[in-house]
Amino acid sequence: MIIKQKLTPNLWFKRNAKEAVEFYVSVFPKSEIIYTSYYPAEGLLDFQKEFAGKELVIYFELWGYVFTAINAGDEFSPTPANSFMVNFNPSREVNASEMLKAMWIKLSDGGTVRMPLQKYDFSELYGWIEDKYGYNWQLILTNPNGEPRPAIIPAFLFTGDKPQTENAIYFYQKVFKNAKLGRIFHYDASQMPGMQNMVMFSDFMLENQWFVAMDGGNMHNFSFTEAVSYNIVCKDQEEIDYYWNALTSEGGKESVCGWCKDKFGISWQINPENIGELLHKPGTWEKLLQMKKIIINELK
Repeated sequence: MIIKQKLTPNLWFKRNAKEAVEFYVSVFPKSEIIYTSYYPAEGLLDFQKEFAGKELVIYFELWGYVFTAINAGDEFSPTPANSFMVNFNPSREVNASEMLKAMWIKLSDGGTVRMPLQKYDFSELYGWIEDKYGYNWQLILTNPNGEPRPAIIPAFLFTGDKPQTENAIYFYQKVFKNAKLGRIFHYDASQMPGMQNMVMFSDFMLENQWFVAMDGGNMHNFSFTEAVSYNIVCKDQEEIDYYWNALTSEGGKESVCGWCKDKFGISWQINPENIGELLHKPGTWEKLLQMKKIIINELK
């Protein structure tokens, strides 16, 4: 299996990953389930034994963008700090408004409206919805005369008293070698008192993939969780070492099984490109559970 993205969002589901993925594939155009891996029948820790033989990770594509769904327990829950922009471009989709409205209705089933679907200063049609699985989507009718962007873009909302977005963008621009800055707009005092000079909207590219970032100020009581992490596909141990050291620097934190957090609280999984093949070898699963950073030679 070859995944064309260098960076892939991983979504954590509480025992219902298969159901959720089938729902998303029914909602988004040009979507499909790519591949499903399964938990081993043996060698699991006590809290994982209920998953023996069941779905572990499901790779799926939504409108040309690849995600993975992790089928696991109750450890992590998503928050609006991570969301996904869904761009409906009238120059690309003839019936963009109708498509947007139809998707809104489907995602609203059992979900929670965070910003109503209506006209705003920045778009003729926009809405923010949290779906029934807790994941957040921003649906927007884009300006057909603007610089084109892909249909789906991961979005970060940095919360707290201090502005963080610009620091995060420049940090990621240093970490990822193939990176560039897109647009950046700041609040002024008339728009949001107390948030002047914070970032209202920005976008940037990492490894040929666009991301959105903005400051939310102290009006929100949520932050990033491990429910959304970003997998970095690495060709060898040298590349694993590079990303692990860079992302855990300056206050980042190591976790287990190739997971870590950067200093802004965003979670990453740093894996070799053949991790699926390695995990099928006898004894590999047990070794992986003992690791923080993945050491390829110890998994072989």
